Amino acid sequence: MLPTLWEQFGAGPFLFQHDCAPVHKARSIKTWMTESGVDDHDWPAQSPDLIPIEHLWDELERRLRARPSRPTSVCDLTNALLEEWSKIPINTLLNLVDSLPRRVEAVIADLQPSIKKEKFDL
Repeated sequence: MLPTLWEQFGAGPFLFQHDCAPVHKARSIKTWMTESGVDDHDWPAQSPDLIPIEHLWDELERRLRARPSRPTSVCDLTNALLEEWSKIPINTLLNLVDSLPRRVEAVIADLQPSIKKEKFDL
C-alpha cells in the first residue's frame, strides 16, 4: 500500500480510514502503522453508507452472480472479477462520490437524537 501511495502522492503524511474491523485494530497492524507514519482515523463501525467502495463491492458481487457460469478456480474468479470491475461505468463511480456529502448529512441527522441524549443525560 505505502509504495503506491509514495509513488502517487509523495512521502505523506497519510491518514488511513478503516471500518474498525478487528483486523485493523490488531496490535501488529497498529504498530506497523505507527512505525510507517500512517495515522488512523476512527470511523463508525459497519457504516457502508459512508464507505463508497462497499457499494462497489456489492455491485461487483451482483455482476458476478449474474454471469452465466460461476468461476471454478481462483484464476477464473480473478479473471471474472477483473472483467466485471472493468465494466462498471465511470458514472457509477462518480455518482457514489457525488452522493457522499448527502450520505454524511443523513448519518448526522440520524445520530442527532442520540448525540443530544448523551449530551444532557449525565
